[in-house]
Order: sequence, then C-alpha cells, then structure tokens
Amino acid sequence: MTLFDALLLGALEGVTEFLPISSTGHLILASHLLGLEQTNAHKAFEVSIQLGSILAVLFLYTQRLLQDRMLWFKIAVAFLPAGVLGFLFYKQIKALFGVETVSIMLVAGGIVFLIIEYLRRNEPIDAGKDVSELTFKEAFTIGIFQSLSMIPGTSRSGATLIGGLFMGLSRKSAAEFSFLLAIPTMVIATAYDLLKHRNEMVVEDWSMLSIAFVTAFIFALATVKAFVTFVSRHTFVPFAIYRIVVGLVFFYLITELPA
Repeated sequence: MTLFDALLLGALEGVTEFLPISSTGHLILASHLLGLEQTNAHKAFEVSIQLGSILAVLFLYTQRLLQDRMLWFKIAVAFLPAGVLGFLFYKQIKALFGVETVSIMLVAGGIVFLIIEYLRRNEPIDAGKDVSELTFKEAFTIGIFQSLSMIPGTSRSGATLIGGLFMGLSRKSAAEFSFLLAIPTMVIATAYDLLKHRNEMVVEDWSMLSIAFVTAFIFALATVKAFVTFVSRHTFVPFAIYRIVVGLVFFYLITELPA
C-alpha cells in the first residue's frame, strides 16, 4: 500500500461512513480498482480506519451524550442485535466481502430508500419524533435493521436510517441516532478485527493505517456536519439514486475490473 492509497482510502472512509451509501462497499470497490488484494490484513485495515470517523462523532456529540445518560442505554440496546450476530457469524460475514455482493446490495438499498421516500412524500421534511422520544423497543428494532448492514454494500448508516424512519424518527433524528449507534458498533468491530489479525499486520501497515485514520477523522468531521444540515432540508432520494447508479455501473463493469 502506498501513501496515495492510504490517503485516498482514508478520505473515502471519512466521507462515506455516515452517508447511506456503504463505506465498506466503497472501500472494497476502491481497493479493487487500486489493485489492493482483499487479504485478511487489508480487510482489518478497512475496518480499523473507520475508528477515525467514529472519533469525529465523539468530538461533535460529546456534550449531548454527557447531558442525556438515558441515550447511552438506548444505544446499548440498539447495539445488541449486531453485536451478537457479528460475534456468532464473523467468518460467514467476512466471506461475503466482494465486489459482486457490494454492487447488488447498493442497488437493493437504493430501491428501499426510494420506496420509503415515496411513502413519506406528503409529510413535511422535518416530520417525525426526536431521539429523546425513542423507546427501548424501538431502539432494539433499529438495532435489528443495523444487523443487516453486516452484508457488505448494505451500509450500516443506511440500514439504521431506514430503521429510524420506520420507527417514526425525523430524518435529522434518524441520522443522529445512526451516528451515535456507530460508536459502540465500530469501536468493538475494530478492536475485534485488530485482535484477530494482529499477527498479520506488519509495521508498514500500521504506518499507513495511522495516515488513513487521521484522514478519515478530518473528512468525517466535515461530512457529519454537512449531512445533518442536508437531511434537515432534503430527502434521501439523491443518495438512493447514487446507490443505484454506482451499483449498476460496477455490476456492469465487474468482469472488466482487474482481478
């Protein structure tokens, strides 16, 4: 991996982690285009740099988390489904990592978003309840939606946003709960992956990981702010269209991509 690769993947991670377009999917596709083999070490790298994005969320939402302790319990409850399933089916999940799966799930997720926005077409943009009104049962249900994101290309953010919208949250509140739910999910996923592949990560990997980590933090910081502003005034339709177009393009070109 070169410095350019690390910077590009870090920036891509920071921009896509909290958008409903699948950061993991984009990293897999980008790595494929860069000719980076999907070894266990590289997969661990892709998961690990997500922690840089998570720190950006902590930086932005620390005050809210300190003021609303009940929110932590809701986040913990929402984390349970993905936490349990991820631990039980780790090997099976890793086996799904591939360009074909990403392309299909990008398209499928885009279609789901279009359906949801069609059903909510007559509602005001800011319609829905706040995160503080979310019940523990609803939080757990959103967690079930999040567990679907273990399939590469689904998008953790996209899955939790869809779950939040189904539970009656406003677009802005669904986005913010998705950000916060990423904290335990990605921190634990990162720690587990690094521990599992600690013997495969050579010194050079750690230096590139550090560069990508910082880059992801900077880009995520800007993206989270911009995304909250955007969904406060607009629907998710542009992201749905983007998912479908990107998924179809890569599905069409898949046989032309370097192996």
